[in-house]
Amino acid sequence: MSDAGSDEELELPARMEEGSHNGSIRKGCDPCSQTQRSKLQHRRARINQQINKEMRMRAGAENLFRATTNNKVKETVALELSFVNSNLQLLKEELEELNSNMEVYQTESEAINVPMIPLGLKETKEVDLTVPLKDVICEHYGEDSSLFEKEIKEFMELRQAMRTPSRNEAGLELLMEYYNQLYYLDQRFFPPHRTLGVHFHWYDSLTGVPSCQRALAFEKGSVLFNVGALYTQIGARQDRSATAGIDRAIDAFQRAAGAFNYLKENFSNAPSLDMSGPSLCMLVRLMIAQVQECVFERVTLTTPDTHFVTQLQVAKEAARVSDVYSLVLQTMSQTLVKDYVPFSWASMVQVKAEHFRALSHYNAAVALCDHTRGDEESATALFQFHVSTPAGPPLSQVLRDPEDRRKLGKAHLRCAVIRHEEAMRVHGLCKILRKMDILQEVLSFMYKRSLDKYSEMDREDDFDETAEAPEIHSQTQHKPDITPPNFSTVPVTDIFQRLGPLSVFCARARWGPVRVVSLQRGDGGLGLTLRGDSPVLVAGVVPGGCAQEAGLREGDYIVAVDGEDFKWAKHGEVVHILKSCSDRGIQLSIITLHTHHTQVDRRQVMLSPSGDEANALQRTMGRAKGQSTAPLLNWNRKKNGGGGRATKRLGSTFSLPFGNLRDSESMY
Repeated sequence: MSDAGSDEELELPARMEEGSHNGSIRKGCDPCSQTQRSKLQHRRARINQQINKEMRMRAGAENLFRATTNNKVKETVALELSFVNSNLQLLKEELEELNSNMEVYQTESEAINVPMIPLGLKETKEVDLTVPLKDVICEHYGEDSSLFEKEIKEFMELRQAMRTPSRNEAGLELLMEYYNQLYYLDQRFFPPHRTLGVHFHWYDSLTGVPSCQRALAFEKGSVLFNVGALYTQIGARQDRSATAGIDRAIDAFQRAAGAFNYLKENFSNAPSLDMSGPSLCMLVRLMIAQVQECVFERVTLTTPDTHFVTQLQVAKEAARVSDVYSLVLQTMSQTLVKDYVPFSWASMVQVKAEHFRALSHYNAAVALCDHTRGDEESATALFQFHVSTPAGPPLSQVLRDPEDRRKLGKAHLRCAVIRHEEAMRVHGLCKILRKMDILQEVLSFMYKRSLDKYSEMDREDDFDETAEAPEIHSQTQHKPDITPPNFSTVPVTDIFQRLGPLSVFCARARWGPVRVVSLQRGDGGLGLTLRGDSPVLVAGVVPGGCAQEAGLREGDYIVAVDGEDFKWAKHGEVVHILKSCSDRGIQLSIITLHTHHTQVDRRQVMLSPSGDEANALQRTMGRAKGQSTAPLLNWNRKKNGGGGRATKRLGSTFSLPFGNLRDSESMY
């Protein structure tokens, strides 16, 4: 049963209607399905759990070793530690082999392409938020928590589905939807200086080492990492034998680079190595290199190979690919990354750097020997082709003399053969790469092609020593972009919207108990001024008027009228109810915010032109990139002026916009 088939069976979900709450219909993959990818994820999850168990045993043994003074006990514990460390090493090696399994994620097309490097998803444990959420609903919002069991269950089902996303657009939308819902969860249930006491467990995507934090930022960062990892899998599975598949692969790898770069810029003091700055920098460069490789493949498909100038351009593109992979290899060789990156990844990157350098010299030889023309365009292209001037006759003479062209072409072919041999040598040193038949086939074919071409140009009477070909200028027609994640592509509705508008009813706000006042119209009217909506604000009270006598104060919010919930009521609805009240009067349920700065900010949100948080959220998420003034995913940051660390929960990724104030005051 093919993995691709199981993924494609999932239909893309319909968009949720604005202003309604019908629940998410996006689902994850069946964890019991026996696809190649699901089997791989199952094995990774099992090894992650075993590593977690062994690390707990090691921690306990180390504590006992430090605490005991009995030499016999110390010897026994030391032996146990040796056994546990041996088990850990074996488990990590097994996990590394699984994480280095690139073939599972490659395309099933019969076309021969160099395999790409995808990432496996981070695994996470189940988390039960039922009790903590109910406690906040009861204690902070003063609501009956049993009435919100449906919402809590829906959120828990969404998180469970997020753990097994399908490898297509539906899986990406599932991750994005959960990430967007985390914004609302943060605003509703996580006050600035308090946590829910819930621990989020995530495993390192490469080593399987578990990390645990109570900060919701860790959950958000891990989900975003999986967004980038899923894009790498989507890019690797594309059929790159046609330009359409190449373009899809380019888009996927650019979006993966954007997700990792977003984390790198907005994430500090990562609890796991896969989300540390050096690792994310390496992943961004790796994705950019794979984009550049796809660009080269597109150039070779769309460029005719019968023209001298275009053949030189192909050689420059190949040199560019080699350069970016060499940069990735340098990044992987840094101290903080060298021992973390799988050996097969570093070997694959080195193989590609040598392979594409060989292709660069091969295309230069083909251009010189098969397609040379003596026009001005060809002369200009050749003068700008090499990093340094080749030894021997001037290039203007080389263009006119076939023998000089043959000698220079032979020099480039010699470099191509040497580079191919080096690529095959590095390939042979890695056990995992040796198992990849496609890579072996590509390297052997290209090496034989260069060797045959060299033999064709070699002559029996050629006793001159082959000159050393200079390096080739790297140049590309398409510079890779880093596409940041666009959260507005998956609009969501707050699952807990029944708690009330987020502008007032959030974890950061504090308000007094609900007061019920009876308001009757007098000869001078009701004596109050209303402003805004969702909820409607009492903007002013006439001294000595009916409203003041009833107990209304400026800054109160109307949350219910005659027992009916009016938290989401519009300005006009409340005005109509008050105007039509009978002589017996009307009962208003009122709350007053206690936190002054919160009240001011939330009023601005409430008075934004949209009057709806969902719309305001989408406008904020759709803003141009780069407008954030502070990191969004920071926690455990160092205090200014102090060496200690202070726990800081995630700031709002999707801050509600403060739009222009609306002049919608009404006096009664």
